Amino acid sequence: MKRRLGRELAVQSLYQMEMNEVAAFDAVSMLISEAGDENEGEVKLEDTDRLADYVLALVNGVTTHKSAIDDLLGVYLKGWQISRLSRVDRQILRLAAYEMIFAEDVPAKVAVNEAIELSKHFGTDESGKFVNGVLGKMIQDADELKKKLK
Repeated sequence: MKRRLGRELAVQSLYQMEMNEVAAFDAVSMLISEAGDENEGEVKLEDTDRLADYVLALVNGVTTHKSAIDDLLGVYLKGWQISRLSRVDRQILRLAAYEMIFAEDVPAKVAVNEAIELSKHFGTDESGKFVNGVLGKMIQDADELKKKLK
């Protein structure tokens, strides 16, 4: 299973949940089904259960900690409000913050690098730089934030 594909699907699921007010399971199931049907990322049929579990774990993690994540991002969004960000950038930053602070198995640098790649893929030309700037500041405090927020 490719974690990058899982992160892409997680961002898309979070986006769907915000846009259409659907439940996490429904958003993830729909996107996994579409990915398998279209064979995006060369998803192997036998990997879809593991992929769905991984994506759902990410989405549920972000959703569970959304308030804390948004408060945290508010500190690092100098001159910006989270509500004013593009929906895509907002979901990417939320996912990265979740992985950096709350996930046990993702090094902070990996979360930042993956978020930058996701923002280049899904966002605007400026999204990568913006996400890098926000998360670059946050990564400096990651260890302290983990202790404080867990």
